[in-house]
Amino acid sequence: MPATTRDASAPGADLRTYAPIGDGRTVALVGRNGRVDWMPLPNLDSTPVFARLLDDETGGCIDLEPVDEYTVTRRYVADTNVLVTTFTTAAGRARVTDTMVTGVAGRLPWAELARRIEGVSGTVEFAWAVTPGTRLQTAGPWIEHVGDRRILRVGATSLAVDGEEHGESDADEIDGRPSVSGRFTTSEDSRHLLVISATDAEPLHFPVPANVQRGIDRTIDQWRLWSREFGYDGPWAPHVQRSALALKLLVYAPTGAIAAAATTSLPENPRGGKNWEYRLAWVRDLAYTARALVRFGLREETHASISWLVRTIREHGPDLHVMYDLRGGLIDGTREFDVDGWRGIGPVVAGNPANDQLQLGVYGDLFSICRTYVDTGNVLDTDTGRLLANMADRTCDLWRNPDSGMWELGDLQHYTSSKMGCWQALRDAVHLAELGVIPGTPERWRGEMARIEEWVHQHGWSDEAGAYVMHPGTTDLDASVLLHAESGFDRGERMSRTIDRLTEELGAGPLLYRYTGMDHEEHTFVACAFWRAGALACVGRHEEALAAMDDLVTRGSDVGIYAEMISEHDGAFWGNLPQALSHLALINAALTMEQLVPAEVLGDR
Repeated sequence: MPATTRDASAPGADLRTYAPIGDGRTVALVGRNGRVDWMPLPNLDSTPVFARLLDDETGGCIDLEPVDEYTVTRRYVADTNVLVTTFTTAAGRARVTDTMVTGVAGRLPWAELARRIEGVSGTVEFAWAVTPGTRLQTAGPWIEHVGDRRILRVGATSLAVDGEEHGESDADEIDGRPSVSGRFTTSEDSRHLLVISATDAEPLHFPVPANVQRGIDRTIDQWRLWSREFGYDGPWAPHVQRSALALKLLVYAPTGAIAAAATTSLPENPRGGKNWEYRLAWVRDLAYTARALVRFGLREETHASISWLVRTIREHGPDLHVMYDLRGGLIDGTREFDVDGWRGIGPVVAGNPANDQLQLGVYGDLFSICRTYVDTGNVLDTDTGRLLANMADRTCDLWRNPDSGMWELGDLQHYTSSKMGCWQALRDAVHLAELGVIPGTPERWRGEMARIEEWVHQHGWSDEAGAYVMHPGTTDLDASVLLHAESGFDRGERMSRTIDRLTEELGAGPLLYRYTGMDHEEHTFVACAFWRAGALACVGRHEEALAAMDDLVTRGSDVGIYAEMISEHDGAFWGNLPQALSHLALINAALTMEQLVPAEVLGDR
């Protein structure tokens, strides 16, 4: 790891330097320089109190960094989402353990970020500061004295800063902004604590250092207990385990919804514009997550997520929406904030403009979730069975329409992958009906399946392109068709030829752009690269699949985290992070290869 100095706190830090921690309600991003630049409070989708990631001037952050030049290494405590960062200076070495503390029986009723600093050798002087931001220019932070305590407030959010032997200063401001700050020096076997607790429109719990110390150890034990329930010992097991832990951070525990990412508005390219809100729950992501969670034996998360989804669909039906908020509400447009954005690349937004689009592939995602649930021995309730039968009929009626496709495009077309998704929905509906778990008319569904298959073979395939194309009338390519090697729509010669054409036109080594022309607009899309690896396995090209996977699992950050996109030129991260779809694609590619690739070919991966 190269030397790191305090200059590493410059605006727009490399996204690869951030490691997420969380408690089931929110996620904090901890930089390699020890600074927390992102932590929404009280919920993951709240306008963030700490948002220097997007607003360098007034976003707010939590600093904890050696005063002198240092080098740094870091890792997660094994089988946990607790981060350990080791700082080494010329004078000594110290270790910082960062965790979002959980309670005795699960999530605490308040948010609690605990930072334990232990001296390893010599001495290391640290400077720290807790400086709340303006919630993206929507609230003015202030400091309030209550007896001998200082409370930081931002709107309805209250923050207590406390600990033991943390050298609290008397200053109430840094550069004119309300802040609590100080310095301390570690020595061999010393222990310091910095803890921030927060509530929103509630009384404020002030942390007790001894309780927090026990809470850190308890949180580590609880993460390890969760990981012991995780049943996977197949190929690339450490990478799969880390991706599963990253996904767990994105499960919003109060409802079971799964956020697409922990951030908003991190750009997909230097020109900006494509700066979307991802702290929302996509049906697509939940479908892929359900498959992984069921495969790993994680019953509670699977049940909570599926139950949340069917309740939400019933409440807002009859149409199936692409995404919902984390409490199951509909997305009410977008809101833009008056801040610069990461590295000055705006806009910064809440909400997502794709909320009202017709995306036909989402029907396939819904049925995939429910089939996965049933095939592992569970039973659907009567209302859900009726809902699915109605959705199957709806798919029969809608599949002939143009839509916005998986990539949420404004150009309405007959996207090939959308038709494949409708085929998948009806295939799974027939399967569920044959099991007797949903009512309906499977004969009609089978008939429409055949018509969709005929349409795709006639209109979705181009002899000129030698591949499945994005939509009829073009030779443009779309990597999302790769998902339908896994779905079973096509695992033959046409899919194999499509993989070759995608690799030729959209590939950058093992990385892949989303569709034709994107190499001029954005960076490679991480999930697409893993889809390609999985599709290679599905068409029997096992050695190529393994070579791609072996490369891709090394492309994450030093702690195994993936963003939405990776630059083919320098490996930099772009887009929101941690990105559920990226980690899901890694997991599902590994599961596909474990199932399809012979053990003697897999070897000791």
